[in-house]
Amino acid sequence: MSSNQQYTMYGAEFSLYSGKVRSYLRKKGIPFNEVTSTLSVYKKFIIPRTGVRYIPVLQTPDDNVYQDTTVIIDELEKRFPDHSVYPNTPKQKLVSLLLELYGDEWLLIPAMHYRWYYKDQNARFIYGEFGRMIMPKAPAFIQRFVGKKIGNKFKAVVPRLGVSDGNRSAIEKSYELFLDDLNTHFEQYDYLLGSKPCIADFGFIAPLYAHLNRDPAPGKLMRERAPAVVAWVDRMNSDEASLQSGSWLDNDQIPETLLPILKRMAQEQLPVLLDTDQQLSQWRKENPKAEEIERFIGNHSFTVEGVTGERVILPYSLWMYRRPVEYYQSVIQDQSVVELMNQVGFKESLDKGLQNYLVRPNNKLQFDPTR
Repeated sequence: MSSNQQYTMYGAEFSLYSGKVRSYLRKKGIPFNEVTSTLSVYKKFIIPRTGVRYIPVLQTPDDNVYQDTTVIIDELEKRFPDHSVYPNTPKQKLVSLLLELYGDEWLLIPAMHYRWYYKDQNARFIYGEFGRMIMPKAPAFIQRFVGKKIGNKFKAVVPRLGVSDGNRSAIEKSYELFLDDLNTHFEQYDYLLGSKPCIADFGFIAPLYAHLNRDPAPGKLMRERAPAVVAWVDRMNSDEASLQSGSWLDNDQIPETLLPILKRMAQEQLPVLLDTDQQLSQWRKENPKAEEIERFIGNHSFTVEGVTGERVILPYSLWMYRRPVEYYQSVIQDQSVVELMNQVGFKESLDKGLQNYLVRPNNKLQFDPTR
């Protein structure tokens, strides 16, 4: 592919989801150019072309523009079908879809908590990062001033995700136990399913790089507590196109070291997904003429390490959960898949499916009119 056929990613080094797409492009061996999403870039390109204010955004050589990491990756998988990030065996594909959702949507909670709560360790670094993105040519003190104003808007999201003084310690305990389990896994394997990354690795790198590795406070924790995870982060960010050279485990094997992580997901995130489905059904009844589903539709409770908190209801997560639900139901005749899902706590919910199946045409969350 010649240089004029390069893809362009609009993102930022400290952006959680930018890390997912950047790593994918590198591991897939797709030539790309990264453009920092300055204020000017937002105004002149991102908002006009996508209708939303989120990064990363991918521009293709034929000038198509995509937003949302899963949409971007799936579009590139169509264009570059060799060395797919999706396993073609049932247990490995289902587990990879579930863990992508866990990384994308649930590990967001500790990622945001550690970034904004440990302000003494993180503030100067983070505000500087925001400022350099928005005003790259301004003096450092102005960058930090502007960065603080922008950063505080992101900081305000943390309580909405469910972090409070009442459950902060529980969230940290859950993350640290997850980090221990993941470190045990990466002491034995280079990636989640073997010697090359799958879609779940890219779901995990989003929070585990930009926030939990790069930010000073959680980065120190990761280096001290989980050196094998740090080594995996480095592998995920290297230029080695490991999708072309590695392999997943034989015989559709799921490493035993991933089972504690799947069980944690079932205990913590799954009840939130199921309640979101319930609450969205009620919202649908109350808003029968709504053409687009709102980003937040109220609040509900959730429990981590035995401590209950309250967070906003995020319907988007059901769009992500649809993927493993529908895949499971397509392979339900495989008894080994059913047994695995029963072992880790997902079988009952996957058997029932969803009340609400969502789609995202033109980056707008809607009910699937065909379901």
